[in-house]
Amino acid sequence: MNKLLVPLMACAFAACSHNEQSASYSVIPLPQEINTTQESGFKLNNSTRIVYPEGNGLLQRNAQFLSEYIRQATGYALKMEAIPQGESVKQAISLTLDADIPNKEGYVMTTTADNIILKGQTEKGIFYGIQTLRKSIPAKATSADILFPAGEIKDEPRFGYRAMHFDVCRHFYPIKVIKEYIDLLALHNMNTLHWHLTDDQGWRIEIKRYPKLIEIGSMRNRTVIGHNTPEYDSIPHGGFYTQEEAREIVKYAQERYITVIPEVDMPGHMLAALAAYPELGCTGGPYEVCPNWGIFEDVLCLGNDKTLKFLEDVMSEIIDIFPSEYIHIGGDEVPRTRWEKCPKCQARIKAEGLKDDGKHSAEDRLQSYCMTRIEKFLNSKGRKVIGWDEILEGDITPTATVMSWRGSAGGIKAAQLGHDVIMVPNDFCYFDYYQAKDTKNEPYMAIGGYVPVEKVYSLEPTNGLKEEQKKYIVGVQANLWTEYITSVDQIEYMLLPRMAALSEVQWMQPAQKNYENFLQRLDNLAKLYQREGLNYAKHVFTSQPVESCETPKEE
Repeated sequence: MNKLLVPLMACAFAACSHNEQSASYSVIPLPQEINTTQESGFKLNNSTRIVYPEGNGLLQRNAQFLSEYIRQATGYALKMEAIPQGESVKQAISLTLDADIPNKEGYVMTTTADNIILKGQTEKGIFYGIQTLRKSIPAKATSADILFPAGEIKDEPRFGYRAMHFDVCRHFYPIKVIKEYIDLLALHNMNTLHWHLTDDQGWRIEIKRYPKLIEIGSMRNRTVIGHNTPEYDSIPHGGFYTQEEAREIVKYAQERYITVIPEVDMPGHMLAALAAYPELGCTGGPYEVCPNWGIFEDVLCLGNDKTLKFLEDVMSEIIDIFPSEYIHIGGDEVPRTRWEKCPKCQARIKAEGLKDDGKHSAEDRLQSYCMTRIEKFLNSKGRKVIGWDEILEGDITPTATVMSWRGSAGGIKAAQLGHDVIMVPNDFCYFDYYQAKDTKNEPYMAIGGYVPVEKVYSLEPTNGLKEEQKKYIVGVQANLWTEYITSVDQIEYMLLPRMAALSEVQWMQPAQKNYENFLQRLDNLAKLYQREGLNYAKHVFTSQPVESCETPKEE
């Protein structure tokens, strides 16, 4: 070795050796209240312990998550230890329950020179405090001591329903990818995965009473090329989740305090089911698992008693797999043309006394009949329904939650009628839209539209409502439809960092939001994205977050 290089190498090594780094509470989403002091902070190092009350398995698992998050940043794993309830421990991060914290997802984190005490009314609240701890540590701090500023953080979410949607019908993804998707939800303080499992282009969940749904309905023979061109690729595409695999996903999500809400779309978007069971359609077919995208006239025949039994049978198995309070039953984009000409459907309309009132047609009422019947069935099993805002086009029971996607108008109307509402306006929350106006230079095809990060951040879900009506907006969600999303890299690119902007809409009070401040804080989160090898979009970064001189992680 050239001896002249030795001093230079030593200097470079010293510059890259961070014996101590500072934590920053400027995380995403930003906590509601951060009060720091000038007192000495807490120094986290490889001798720090994570302690939790004896006998609490959930907090033990929380401790394991925290230890792993710290290891990802620093390289060292902290020792975990169960201690008697109420015992105080120095040089430790203590996880403990406190019934006086008002919000079940809220937490209080107190930092002194002696310890960090993280309290929550529930283990779930403590988990969100752990996410704040996780994101406050520099993304790359190998072997470093981490200095946490002294003070107190008090935090709780604005909305109780904070979700991302994932469509696996247009393009199927294995359970490994679903778990990675859930991990992204946890990172961004989200608590619900809306899992879209059935559509015209593929039926993705095993239903044991109807085996042809996966034998036939899960596979399409070809897929249209581009935006519904006349060309097809002639490549079969398919896949499905067994019931055991779905339960595995539910358990994985539950461990991260995330509820999986399944969607079985009805009575439209059912061509995959009709291909498997053509007798459930108005014409009898033949039908095929749909190779292109759009809205199709062939829907379930609601005059057929077998159809209604089919739906109830499917729902029976769905609720056995998914313990969520809510089941999503779709209800969107249902043409009435087949029903208008179908003798069975017209007989049902007559038998049920469904009439055109000038505002809604008899066929509109037929869809309402279906939605109401399935809702009553699910209610009898202790479940509630969510439907897209089209379910407002007819009779709707007060217990149904409306998911407003065609802008905010449907959600405003539903809230004015006293329905709980989840806001998913497509002009703010459709992450399959482009995030740059220069679409020719985007690396991936999108469905169209334009939803940049700033637009997502600007959403105020209660706009247009009177003060007493705002309580009906129970949550916010963004959707990822996958007609044009064909890889994990593209999933990540479409989600990130728009998901970070969404998390602040879901978590923070509107008066606290500040887009310029968000962009400053986004740099630190982007470094975590980099460390994890995530393919995030770079549009909002004026300069790229600086890589540390740590060795890149191995894949």
